[in-house]
Amino acid sequence: MTEEALPIRLLHDRVLVRPVVEQGDRKTGGGLLIPATAQVGKRLAWGEVVAVGSSARQVQASDRVLFDPEDRSEVEVRGETFVMLRERDVHAVASTRIDDSNTGLYL
Repeated sequence: MTEEALPIRLLHDRVLVRPVVEQGDRKTGGGLLIPATAQVGKRLAWGEVVAVGSSARQVQASDRVLFDPEDRSEVEVRGETFVMLRERDVHAVASTRIDDSNTGLYL
């Protein structure tokens, strides 16, 4: 996909994520090889935030986020598949701008 703006505007706390697809075999920290066909227990997935709604507080575009791939809605835009989440469905944010003093809790 080109880096031009997407033709949509997200509402409220919605987050549009481009999922990172893991392909091929994986290797554990101990060196064991896990084939791509192996069924692993519930596993969270990483993705890149493409757009956020106006009420999103903790997530920004280009952040890397961790989410549950089973709790998602997919949408296709210009031939590319994205995941639509609510901000509260994001489990973690990996970004250099994160401040350690803010817990990110909704109170």
